[in-house]
Amino acid sequence: MADYGYVALDKSGKEVKGSKTADSMEQVTKELKAQGLTVMEVKEQTVLNKDISFDFGGGKKPTPRDLSVFCRQFASITRAGVTIIQALQMLAEQTENKRMQKALLAVRADIEKGETFADSLAKWDDVFPELLVQMARAGEASGSLEISMERMAVQFERSSKTQALVKKAMIYPIVVAVVAVAVVIIMLVVVIPAYTDMFAQLGTELPAITQAVVKLSDFIQSSWFIIIPVVVAIVVGIKVYAGTYSGKHLFGKLQLKIPAIENLVSKTASAQMARTLSTLLSSGVPLVEAVDIVSETMTNIWFKEALKDATQQIMVGTPLSQPLQACQLFPPMVYHMVHIGEEAGSTEEMLDRLADYYEEEVEMAVQSLMAAMEPMIIIVLAGIVGILLASVMAPMVTMYSALDNL
Repeated sequence: MADYGYVALDKSGKEVKGSKTADSMEQVTKELKAQGLTVMEVKEQTVLNKDISFDFGGGKKPTPRDLSVFCRQFASITRAGVTIIQALQMLAEQTENKRMQKALLAVRADIEKGETFADSLAKWDDVFPELLVQMARAGEASGSLEISMERMAVQFERSSKTQALVKKAMIYPIVVAVVAVAVVIIMLVVVIPAYTDMFAQLGTELPAITQAVVKLSDFIQSSWFIIIPVVVAIVVGIKVYAGTYSGKHLFGKLQLKIPAIENLVSKTASAQMARTLSTLLSSGVPLVEAVDIVSETMTNIWFKEALKDATQQIMVGTPLSQPLQACQLFPPMVYHMVHIGEEAGSTEEMLDRLADYYEEEVEMAVQSLMAAMEPMIIIVLAGIVGILLASVMAPMVTMYSALDNL
């Protein structure tokens, strides 16, 4: 799969620009036409021509929590007898997210022109995910839009909780790492130079560890204007590479190979897949379409491609449990439970149970990861600080020994 930039015209003749991830230009063109757009140009994006959006004035992208609140309130308001147009106006006025507010007002205007709710949402794919659009479409078709939106509220709430747990696990090591870097820089730039002058006046020969630290301190002070741009360039380069096709595969594979996080990644993907697929199937979305939508929600490209492959196999009559087992990415419980559900005709129920189980597993995995990382980080930090202190204390010990020999 690759990223493609496109230029198209909507029904009113307004130019629309954006990007999509797809297998080919033909697939992008087909998806755009399905949205009622007239395609003007489709081009594969590279590192040099990839769209960059700083989003200074458009507001930040809605979080799963924002979307959860929107779905919950929309369902409650419309169930009370308020029309969709009035509900969207009310929700737009009370939301604090500027981008969502703009999108809701635009959706309201489109509905007034006669478009469906789902088609109007689809025009704002940077605000409303494909999952929400398909659920809205299924709800409109079955006459149960409020139920579909309530299910989406639960979906986004669970997704928000899972993301919060993972972010929580990363806060502590990041903060400690920043503090460690700050301490090392202060020691090398401020403390070590002060001791260096004192030792030079004493005329004593510095121990090897102290000489190494002093040379590192001198290098940082004399070349900081080179070090900083190099570090920034490396960080930017890694970020750009991570967005490429090969970069997504490399970092995705690393996530599945690092012992400390591989279980967390696998369980998070399992919980997300099971919950999302159950939500779609319970709203009447066909299995092939549901699995394809779920694949787009996966963050790790290996899971995304595995589900894309599963979509193709389901189309020729293969049960979902078989490609889930063949890809060797999901835990055995996932494809065994799905297989049982397929045999018993209760796939949705089994997926719900899987989602509940793995959401609890993710929470426990995060807690275990944090418990394991804390002592490791403390040991590493103590080792770094210990080396710096040893480099400071070693010359003093040498000097006192020389004085005693006199």
